Parts: sequence; C-alpha cells; structure tokens
Amino acid sequence: MAFGLSRRELQPKVRLLHGEGGRHHLTSLEGLAALSLDALSSVAYGPEAIVVVLIAAGTGALNAALPITVAITVLLAVLVVSYSQVIAVHPDGGGAYAVAKKDLGGWTSLLAAASLVVDYVLTVAVSLAAGAASLASAFPGLRGYLVEVCLGILALLTLVNLRGIAESARVMMLPTVLFVVTILGIVVLGLARAHPVTVVGTADTVPVTESLGLLLVLKAFAAGCSALTGVEAIANGVPAFREPRAKRAQRTEMMLGALLGLMLLGLSVLIRRDHVAPRGGVTVLAQLTAGAYGDGWAYYATNVLVALILALAANTSFGGLPVLMSLLARDHRLPHLFGLRKERPVYRWGVLALALLSAVLIAAVDADTQRLIPLFAIGVFIGFTISQVGLVRHWRQERPVGWRRRALINGTGAIMTAVAALVFLVSKFLEGAWVVVVAVPLMMLLFARIERYYRAVGIELGLGRIPARPARSSSLVIVPIGEVSKLAEHALSAALALGDEVVAVAVHSDPGTAAALVRRWNQWNPGVRLEVIDSPQRSLVEPIVRYVRNAAQGGRQIAVLIPEVEPRHRRYQILQNQRGILLATVLRARTDVVVCILPHRLSL
Repeated sequence: MAFGLSRRELQPKVRLLHGEGGRHHLTSLEGLAALSLDALSSVAYGPEAIVVVLIAAGTGALNAALPITVAITVLLAVLVVSYSQVIAVHPDGGGAYAVAKKDLGGWTSLLAAASLVVDYVLTVAVSLAAGAASLASAFPGLRGYLVEVCLGILALLTLVNLRGIAESARVMMLPTVLFVVTILGIVVLGLARAHPVTVVGTADTVPVTESLGLLLVLKAFAAGCSALTGVEAIANGVPAFREPRAKRAQRTEMMLGALLGLMLLGLSVLIRRDHVAPRGGVTVLAQLTAGAYGDGWAYYATNVLVALILALAANTSFGGLPVLMSLLARDHRLPHLFGLRKERPVYRWGVLALALLSAVLIAAVDADTQRLIPLFAIGVFIGFTISQVGLVRHWRQERPVGWRRRALINGTGAIMTAVAALVFLVSKFLEGAWVVVVAVPLMMLLFARIERYYRAVGIELGLGRIPARPARSSSLVIVPIGEVSKLAEHALSAALALGDEVVAVAVHSDPGTAAALVRRWNQWNPGVRLEVIDSPQRSLVEPIVRYVRNAAQGGRQIAVLIPEVEPRHRRYQILQNQRGILLATVLRARTDVVVCILPHRLSL
C-alpha cells in the first residue's frame, strides 16, 4: 500500500490488476494441482513418520497408528474449515499473515510471515530431496548426484513458474490425477485382499527403548502432523484463482481436505491390519504398494510416480510464497520490487528468491532429507495456530450469526496445532529445530527494519501531506556532444522542447579536432551555443561533471540530456561505447541535477 493511501482507495487498482483475463488464472482443479501437491504428497512420509516413532515401543505399539491418524484427520478437517473461513474473510490472500495483521497486531503478523517464509522454503527443499532419494532408490547410480538432481528439477520448476502459475498448473494436472488414483488404488486393492501380495525390503530389528505412554503418543502425533503441511497454501494464493476467486479457492480447499483425509485413513487402516513396520531399503508406502500391486511393473511405476510427485510438490511454494512476498512488499516489509508483476500474473522476484534460498539450503545439507525433516512443519504449525487464534478474535469482534460455533472450531484447532508445534519443537530441538528458532526472529527483525526504513522515507518525502506550491525558475539543458551529426540534431531538438536555454558541451584533448568541430558547428548553425572544454588528460566525465556543478551554482534548474546510440539488435550493444551510461551514473552520484538518457535507435 502506498503511503498516504488507504486500502479502500487502492482497491480498484488491485481489482484491475487481478482482472487480466481468466486464462492466466486457476480453475479449482488447476488450483488443486498447483497449490495442493505438497499436502497430497505428504501421504508418502506422514504415515511413515508415525510408524517410525511408535516402533520405539515395540511392534504392538503400531496399533496406536490408526487412532493417531484419526486425530490428525480431525485436525485436518478443522484446518480445512478454518482456512475456508480465512479465504472468505481475506480474499486478497496472505493466509495466516493477513489474519494476524488484521486481528492480532504488527509483531504477530511478522511472526506469521517469517514462519510461512521458512515453511515454504523448507517445503521446496524437503520435497526435492525426498523426490531425489526416491529416484535414487529405483536407480542407484543417482545416489552420488542427489544435489545435482535436486538443483536440476528446481531450475525446471523455476522456469515453468516464471511463465505463469496457470501454465505450471496444467503441467501438474496429469501427475496429480495419476498419483491420487494410484494411492486410492493401493487402499482399495489392499483392503480387498486378505493379505499382502508380497513383502519387500529387509527385516530390521528395532530395540524397544520406550513404553507406549502419553509422551510417545504426542511425539507420534506431532510427527504425523507433517502430513498437514501445505493445507494453508490455497488460502495464501487466492489471487491466483479465476473469478469468483474466493468460492473457487474454498472449493479447492474442500477437495484437498477430502482427498488427503481419505488417503491418510486408508493407508493407516492397511498399516494396522498388516502390521506394517519399518523395513530396510524401502519406505512404508513402498511396502503398502507391494502389498496391493505386487513387486512387478506396477510397483516400480508407483515408486517412480511417487518420486515425481514429491519433486513437483515443491510447486506449492512457488504458488504461495511469491503472493505472500507481494503482500509483504505492499505493507513495506519487503523491498517493493517483490510486488512487481509481468503482464502475466507472475511475481518474478518472489519466484527467483524462493529458488535461490531453496538451492542454497539443498546444497548446504547435501540434499539429505533427514537433516531437513527436523526443521520441517514447525513454521507451518506456528502459522496454523496464529491464523486460528486470529479468527477466534475476529468472530468475537464481528459476532456474525453462529459466531460461537465458529470460534469453538477455530479455538480447538488452535490448541491442537499449538500442542503439535510445541512437541515437535522440543523433541527435535537438538536435531536441527533450533535453526528455525534462530531464523524466524532474524527474519522478523529484517521485516521490521525494512518497514522502519520505508516509514522514514515517507516522512522525509512528506508522503500523505500537502506540499508547498512548486517554485518556478529558469532552466538550462546541457547536452554533451561529440561531433556534428544526426545524433546531435536529435538531442538538441529534444532539449529545445524541454528547457528555456540549451547549451551544447564538447570535451576535446586535441586543439585541431576542437577547431574543426567549431567550424562545422558554425556551418550548421543550429541556434544553440557550443562550449568546448579542453581536457589534456583525455577525460570525458570529470570535465562535464565540473561544468555541470558550476552551472548549478546559480540556483537554476539544470537538466543534462545525454544522447545514446541504441542498436536494433542487442547483440550489437557491446559494439557501442558506454560513456553515456557512465556519465549518467557519475552525475546522479555527485550532483542533484536532472539526468536524462535520450536513445537514438538505429535501424541496424
């Protein structure tokens, strides 16, 4: 939002920007593919995370996986309803950040924004690392090139998203449908069979180190809640949908909740019935796949598809984070360039920033999923809690019909997500979660410092206040020239239209060349005074800067018009000298005059 303008005053402009034609925005199904793959693909590691925690209490403790999954599914339903409400209340997107900014105050909104940024970056890193690891399981030759595989896929996703989120959604549609059908096929076929078709992997002996108590159940619940990451992305990316945006986004959120809940419950029932425990060399999902499809071509095809989906799940962040960063830029908490868009609705700087941060993180941990998991989910559960606490306050203030029921739903969800975040943070603190504890406050401080800078700039520029009347003064336009030519004629014609007085300035080190220029000038007689500056050191910039400074001492308004040759084709740009650009840079740095570059476009 610009200083001095209210959100209501800016709203028509925002709507005009959002109305650039439906073909560059998402339908509900495209939104499911573009913004929900992170959540849908979490069935590949969410149920396994529960099993890995419970096995510490022995194989008998695995029976608790189903009740824990039921609790997670209940939380999923609460979150889906909650974020549908967020979409209705904040149709401009932003999710937890928008809720916190409106209902919980400045610092809470900074916490929400920092947590979401961390989560989105980690979503890309975890998804790509897990996808690369799955590919390496099928093709062992890739094990030594996990970082390269991740960075290659990241580069491809970045290019696709720079073309527009609608284009990226169309790319994701077929893999998303195949993945959902495949997982539901595992559930249906697995339940239809009396026992697994085959068993894969090697048996692992896991020593019993804990008893099945409340703390272990809470750990398993928190670990399994990693399956809920990505549920908030739709609420953050509402502006990417076609009109009516809010209804389409809500429909997509409901579709996501139904599909994810069905897959989680179905896989958990199979885990309990078949007593699926961790085995060496395979994932829990791979075991369930072999139990349903056998170990033939369908088994390998499913594992490759899962790897592909895990890689493409990173696209959720590309749909959500650039929109969030644009909102932060609008609120002066990030540089304003993050709010700029191309003709297509693409926040290119947000896309590039996400790609760069994710690439650095992947390289730093050598694409090791296990080193990323402890950092995962904490940020998003902070966002979950903030958004629901904010909605409770919203309902209490607005008091619409049925507000008590809505507040009860959001309050229950806030307690559940807060418990999950706390347990995950405490249990994983020494395993790497401390990084999030450090990164989030630092990011909040960065946002606050940027906002403080923009506020100080607004005060100094007097934005929002009526300034004094402009003062009239005589003007002088200075035109640096090299010789008499069509370029000089083009520049002087423009200068005569701009100022009261025009003077041409030439710098020469050779007296003979200077005298020849004066003779040609007098023959031409353009009606403009020419001043030749002698420069024995063959310097062009310093003599003109000195001349401009002396001219500005009289209190006149000075403008320097620098003609610059611009070839038709960029490949010829390097053949032109860059003295004009250098002169303009130095003048802007050392003087307060108006500096303009006038292009003279060639036909070559």
